[in-house]
Amino acid sequence: MTQKFKVLVTRKWPSSVENKLKDTFDVTLNENDNPLSKAELIEAIDNYDALLPTVTDTINDEIISSKNRRSKIIGNFGVGFNNIDIESAKKNGVVVTNTPEVLTDCTADIAMLLILGAGRRASEGEFHVRKKEWTGWRPTHMMGTKITDKVLGLIGMGRIAQAVAHKAHFGFNMRIVYYDPYFKNYEIAEKFNAQACSSIDDLLKDSDFVSLHCPSTKETKGLINLEKISKMKKTSYLINTARGDIVVEDDLVTALEKKLINGAGLDVYEEEPKVNSRLLELKNVFLLPHLGSATEETREAMGMRVFSNISSFFDGKEPRDRVV
Repeated sequence: MTQKFKVLVTRKWPSSVENKLKDTFDVTLNENDNPLSKAELIEAIDNYDALLPTVTDTINDEIISSKNRRSKIIGNFGVGFNNIDIESAKKNGVVVTNTPEVLTDCTADIAMLLILGAGRRASEGEFHVRKKEWTGWRPTHMMGTKITDKVLGLIGMGRIAQAVAHKAHFGFNMRIVYYDPYFKNYEIAEKFNAQACSSIDDLLKDSDFVSLHCPSTKETKGLINLEKISKMKKTSYLINTARGDIVVEDDLVTALEKKLINGAGLDVYEEEPKVNSRLLELKNVFLLPHLGSATEETREAMGMRVFSNISSFFDGKEPRDRVV
């Protein structure tokens, strides 16, 4: 790669990755880490050879179809790419890449944290201590739900769901059930004795914890609504580390208020970073600020994956993680 291609990074990335980009490309960084406006994103795609957004940047058709577009590749920082208009990218001949695999374990760890946190009322308990409301141990104080030996239902059976299944089964002796019509690698499922469900409804009624691991698509948007939640056990919990719009948040709040289920653990939200104000008032929901991949090791690996993808592209090679 002799030519120094112009690259724009939309948010602040780990310093090791930014330094790697600076050594190789003519790179513009976002030192203030402020989100770019649509006008700024159009300006970027018009003036740079590569646009490197994150999953919180909406790269829509208006941006990709800009008549002055210079960028030929969008290197997304994240495994999800529902923030990018994929059909527009196809139409305009723009390559899109993502960062799979490297965030699997850390996101699975967060799913387990939400299972434990929701089931054992962790956030509620911490605030109880911080507010100096705790008056001492007593037999019936803040009783939660045992995690060990419970049934964990996974909607979606991709890499992250498999990692959660492994941790839950071997770490907590949980029985694993799953629903994923596209998953056919039964040898993997057998490793943690996972049983396939014939429908989402069957999974919902049998599970003590339901963990979402499906992508956000037209088919899955709003998949978990009041009707679906009503099929869950009243003692069960809903866990979401996938995408916020898979769950109809108002319906979830209603279910939690009416105690149709015991609780929930969320790392993603329907209108992120805005969090439904009704959720904030509830004690039976454990909330995290989209921390799924938020470890130094993983975020650096994600950035390096973007670097590898765009380097391959500019070298005339096929990017490893090409989506379009």
